[in-house]
Amino acid sequence: MSLLQHDVRREAFAAASHFRDDFFDCLTARGDTLFELTDALLCADGPVTTPVDLTLTAEHRRGHGAMYDALNSGNVDVPRLRQVLAGLPQPEAADGRLVLAVDVTHWLRPDAPTSADRLFCHVYGRSGRSSDQFVPGWPYSFVAALEASRTSWCQLLDALRLGPEDDVAEVTAVQVRRVVENLITAGRRREGDPDILVVFDAGYDAPRMAYLLDGLPVELLGRMRSDRFMRRPTPTQLEYSQAYPRGGRYPKHGKEFRFAKPETWGEPDTATVQVTNRYGTARAMAWDRLHPRLTTRSAWIDHDGELPIIEGTLIRLEVDRLPGGGDPLPLWLWSSATGLTGADVDLRWQAFLRRFDLEHTFRMIKQTLGWTRPKLSTPEAADRWTWLIIVAHTQLRLAQPLAEDIRRPWERSVKPNKLTPARVRRGFRNLRQALPCPARAPKPTRPGPGRPIGSKNKRPATRYDVGKTIRRPETIGERDRIRP
Repeated sequence: MSLLQHDVRREAFAAASHFRDDFFDCLTARGDTLFELTDALLCADGPVTTPVDLTLTAEHRRGHGAMYDALNSGNVDVPRLRQVLAGLPQPEAADGRLVLAVDVTHWLRPDAPTSADRLFCHVYGRSGRSSDQFVPGWPYSFVAALEASRTSWCQLLDALRLGPEDDVAEVTAVQVRRVVENLITAGRRREGDPDILVVFDAGYDAPRMAYLLDGLPVELLGRMRSDRFMRRPTPTQLEYSQAYPRGGRYPKHGKEFRFAKPETWGEPDTATVQVTNRYGTARAMAWDRLHPRLTTRSAWIDHDGELPIIEGTLIRLEVDRLPGGGDPLPLWLWSSATGLTGADVDLRWQAFLRRFDLEHTFRMIKQTLGWTRPKLSTPEAADRWTWLIIVAHTQLRLAQPLAEDIRRPWERSVKPNKLTPARVRRGFRNLRQALPCPARAPKPTRPGPGRPIGSKNKRPATRYDVGKTIRRPETIGERDRIRP
């Protein structure tokens, strides 16, 4: 082993050890059990199917009663844990900036009427059906730092369960603002560094998110639906007088730009062509200073004063093929930055394609770590379990330089720096023996008597309705009728 590799392994071992100590300090109630439960997640053989099976591992020295008591009554200092995660080494893009991805994934609970705060989650192709459905469950908003190249790794930084009374855009903006402030406090983004790039999918209104996050050193990049339209910049006085010599009312917005009508596009301000291995030839066109025409409806209905003009750069990406063989439809992106060059445009659409790496993480924590497997009745217990999953995934990322390739006979060998999270998890039990374990040994106890045999439960659990509890008005007239 070279000296360079030895230094890398030593630094990785120190980072993993410090993180385990910091995580244990964040467990303020039932900390020993929660810590051992996290280790059991990492050391169990095969995918996690139920939390009860984790209590049978050697790393979990307590019974299943202590495990459920920790999930139901334990406590995780989430603000402190968020700061610990932000202080870890973060992946960076090609130009040295941080790239954050924000997305929502669902913990489906269609058969849990006694669980509170369930919403109708939008899912696709469930149970072999091609149409989308709405299934009761708990939607969680995740924020993760993305790698620069195509990989199945990312650094989970925050998770937030969306409640029945939450406005998704406003709650997500608060979540992203908190993550960015923690990264700045931890020194991961200093004065003079490029703005942090925050990537959203089509489920978010990118211009509104840019307005809600105004004042932060961030740049918003979001996917736009192909049936939308925007407006060009407001013409100058000279341009307006030349176009309308007779005069008239000075316009607030420029000409219309419809995504579905190429005749309204005009010449792009920037155009690039790149040849890629996965997508063939990628052609990007960008138009500078385009903005949506806002109206006093829906999300802007309570806005005081004149509606803002939120300008940005609109990018249209077209490729020859898709890796899965589907129809390569054009992709529309909107960036809150203006004056982008050709290299800047290429960096933006490449960063957006890296957003799909977060889907690999969702699949891993659901199928391998068993995030959605427990049948927990309270949303608070689900939040604690979610943070244990995030900590377990983070430990796998920190242990990647230390892990050995433990593969099945039919699997190909992989370089240590190319191991997937599931392959790192196979050898974590060997690594755990050298890592610190601050959890104390359990004290000898005797189980309680439990409910007498033959008795019935005289306190049935409360049943809760599914869906939003607050309906927001769409128009001013509807708003005035709702107000007392």
